[in-house]
Amino acid sequence: MGPVNWLAVVLAAAVALAIGAAWNGPLSRSGRTSLGSAPRGVGRFWPAGLVLLLAAVMLGHNFARLGAAVLDAKPWLYFMQTGGVALFFVIPAVWLTHGSAATEPMRRVRDCGFWLVAYLAMGVVFWALG
Repeated sequence: MGPVNWLAVVLAAAVALAIGAAWNGPLSRSGRTSLGSAPRGVGRFWPAGLVLLLAAVMLGHNFARLGAAVLDAKPWLYFMQTGGVALFFVIPAVWLTHGSAATEPMRRVRDCGFWLVAYLAMGVVFWALG
């Protein structure tokens, strides 16, 4: 196992959080986050920031376990790993949570789209700094 790239971990979480701020702020009609309905403001993003930081730590550890030699030979693994976690773990959880809350379908699609874009953006950061 190689060392965890902590710079990539922190930067990946920050990039994903910035995407979330844009996605759920100016790009959202309602101005509400997928993690709650707090009013507009920076303070409403800390739960998402914590979740994204924990996800980036997990991904950073995963990439360290794969090792630099494997990732250099197969760079698509960055996107398979991050996109796979989003598609097969995060998005179904978000979809089911919205389903139990009877959220309108386009809201579900918008929130699930954010998580896919955020995780793929984290993959880009790990790939760029790998």
